[in-house]
Amino acid sequence: MTVNEQATLTLAAGFRGRLVQPTDADYDTVRALYNGMIDKRPRLIAQCADAADVITAVNYAREEGLPLAIRGGGHNGPGLGSVNDGLTIDLSRLKSVRVNPKDATVRVDPGCTSADVDHATHPFGLAVPLGIVGSTGIAGLTLGGGSGYLTRKYGLTIDNLLEADVVLADGSFVTASDTENPDLFWALRGGGGNFGVVTSFKFRAHPAKMVFAGPIFWDAADAMTVIKTYRDFLPTAPLELGIFAGFKTVPPVDPFPKEHWGKKACAIIGAYNGPQADAEKALKPLLGSVPAPLFNWMSLIPLPAMNTLFDPFFPKGLQWYWKGDFVKTLPDQAIETHISQIAKSPTPFCLTHLYPIDGAVHRVAENATAWSARDASFSMVIAGIDAEPKGAEALKTWGRAYWKAIHPFNMSGAYVNFMMDDEADGRIEATYGGNYSRLTKVKAKYDPKNLFRVNQNIKPAS
Repeated sequence: MTVNEQATLTLAAGFRGRLVQPTDADYDTVRALYNGMIDKRPRLIAQCADAADVITAVNYAREEGLPLAIRGGGHNGPGLGSVNDGLTIDLSRLKSVRVNPKDATVRVDPGCTSADVDHATHPFGLAVPLGIVGSTGIAGLTLGGGSGYLTRKYGLTIDNLLEADVVLADGSFVTASDTENPDLFWALRGGGGNFGVVTSFKFRAHPAKMVFAGPIFWDAADAMTVIKTYRDFLPTAPLELGIFAGFKTVPPVDPFPKEHWGKKACAIIGAYNGPQADAEKALKPLLGSVPAPLFNWMSLIPLPAMNTLFDPFFPKGLQWYWKGDFVKTLPDQAIETHISQIAKSPTPFCLTHLYPIDGAVHRVAENATAWSARDASFSMVIAGIDAEPKGAEALKTWGRAYWKAIHPFNMSGAYVNFMMDDEADGRIEATYGGNYSRLTKVKAKYDPKNLFRVNQNIKPAS
């Protein structure tokens, strides 16, 4: 028996969950990530049953000198929830959600998805501001920032984080909040997985149940008018209206109308958290100033239904290539560039979204959390998507060319959850701006040897 085999047996003896190795029959199924473009082969996958398992696994990786990745939902674009020839800590079995309706707080395990949280909070008429896709892992979404339909009114996901339990690089277990380890709490809110393994999140929730929501699509011939009108309308829109703009192709699948399949289009997709009459009044200035859409599917629906609306179109295993930017202004020339670039998309599922960064997000100081882009107006993502692995290179070529064309209009940094692993040098520093130096010091305090480096990495200050 080798030293490594002996160490693995020692790990197994103190581990309550399951250890998955390359020789196991379901190894390929367990290691598969949301992005089918990423094919990583860990030496060992530790499917943790509790926080004690996480401590055991972190200690094992550190003592054995193994590369370590942390996987929550496995939804990360560049596949940073896994690692070749190292240890993947898989948190997917930690799925508990506990709602306290008395104080409108929610305790969430790190293996939960956004849909899991919505399912638990909806019967209480509450919601945590999350993203727009139900299969997104709550851990990665939160640690990166988190924006969605409730963000304009209630802030980013991190702005609603009250505390987190964290396993540190030395195997110790701490709580981070405004009063306990506040420097760590500051860094967790936007700093990604650089500082430890979060084993529990506590969020503030807000009233939300039925929303007037859905997508509205226009022909690409109307895109300039629609997006300009949206741009000018947004600052006047009530904060209850969470609404983003997109450049798309009408997908050639049901339930989209067959007569529009494959048409280049633009879209406004949103949710109004309030009565339908108020929603229609709020939308009237926008919809009354643009041409008739191809279709308008806004209706009164449960918030969880809106947050999972896109899930059937984007199942696990598709090819994904993402590029992102923060956007300060959206001049007409930038809109024209978006229209010309989306027209070149290699598949009908490719898209660009512009998510608003305003309202409650702007009321938080730039240095109050690690996420520093409080003066941005939008968070942009370009997503190349295809079902066929042979299309991967075309997605990359298109996404990179699109980003190169549009980036001169944008800010220097991007939302870390919209970044791949081929970003230019200095991109992480630009993303965190004036907060970067402080982040390196917090990193040096809690992870001085950079054990947690399979991420959009912040290196410890020397």
